[in-house]
Amino acid sequence: MNTSFFSSSKKLGILGGGQLGKMLLQCTNTWDIHTKVLEPSADSACKNLCNEFVQGSLQDFKTVYDFGKNCDVLTIEIEHVNVEALKKLSAEGVKVHPNPIALETIQDKGLQKLFYLQNNFPTAEFVLCENKNEALAVAEKWNFQAVQKSRKAGYDGKGVFVCSSKNEAENLMDVPCVMERKVALKKEIAVIAARNENGEVKCFPSVEMDFHAGANMLDLLLFPAQIEAALEYKAAEIATALITKFNICGLLAVEFFVDEKNQLLINEVAPRPHNSGHQTIESSITSQYEQHLRGILNLPLGSTKIKMPSAMVNLLGAQGFEGDVYYEGMEKCLQKEGVKIHIYGKKKTKPFRKMGHVTVLHNDINHAKKTAEWVKQNLIVKSL
Repeated sequence: MNTSFFSSSKKLGILGGGQLGKMLLQCTNTWDIHTKVLEPSADSACKNLCNEFVQGSLQDFKTVYDFGKNCDVLTIEIEHVNVEALKKLSAEGVKVHPNPIALETIQDKGLQKLFYLQNNFPTAEFVLCENKNEALAVAEKWNFQAVQKSRKAGYDGKGVFVCSSKNEAENLMDVPCVMERKVALKKEIAVIAARNENGEVKCFPSVEMDFHAGANMLDLLLFPAQIEAALEYKAAEIATALITKFNICGLLAVEFFVDEKNQLLINEVAPRPHNSGHQTIESSITSQYEQHLRGILNLPLGSTKIKMPSAMVNLLGAQGFEGDVYYEGMEKCLQKEGVKIHIYGKKKTKPFRKMGHVTVLHNDINHAKKTAEWVKQNLIVKSL
């Protein structure tokens, strides 16, 4: 596909209408691309930003197939969609990104791990289990130092259980899962790679990530990661090889563990815009959302250079609050230079629900980090 996509007869379909879709649509609107969104929720954040909105299941074959058959290009903002419908659409000439075969592998964390093993990509030691009893036996073998991940439908900390003791092991999930031996962690980083149909690949600089212990969700991000140049190069090299091996166009976010020996181990991937790339909206010459569009429309990829270092925090629903949302401390935070607040438009809050994010820009990344931590303490997501 070439720039002929920029005509009134062309249509981009997006499966999923959450905050990632909303931020993607902000880019499509800049380029005046005709968009159509499929989303189960009637009060989608994307409803008023797209040209066509369809409420319906992302898992139902007929719904996804009927939605996609009059699109020229189809992409996702969430992995949990009907792959069989995407395969049929692809066979009938609709360009589907990411390609359905890769998506099918990525949807299943067990198949993901086997893909890394079979293709010599570094990842932590793991065992595939069918139920709680099998998982418990593996945890015991590893002295109860394990992470359990459900093979399907997990996201934002859901479907993940961190086991650190025999007592905690009683709470293992009774589902088909991946049991992963705990890694002696130095830090966690992520690299977002982008690729177009011509095979051009570019990587954004890596980000450094801290996670919320209670919610197992990204809590604080530093951009760029504070790592050695050799490790930065190696992470980009692996991400480039991985997006090429998957034959994915658009984005592939690759999360890495850095162990105590400074070795990189792939944790998991996402073939779409990702929480670890929100800061690129203000911090990079090209945002991850624009880069995703460039990749799936086979356009030249944009510059991934950093305009200014940044720190980013997620705005999560505060514990003890559920209902109609309000944001306490907005005015105070907006008085700070370099603070960029993004509200996703969700009307209801509940504990740990992802309601927005804040990017803090500063030439000194340590200053940005301190300000981001201050924002986290002063911008509270509450209910009326």
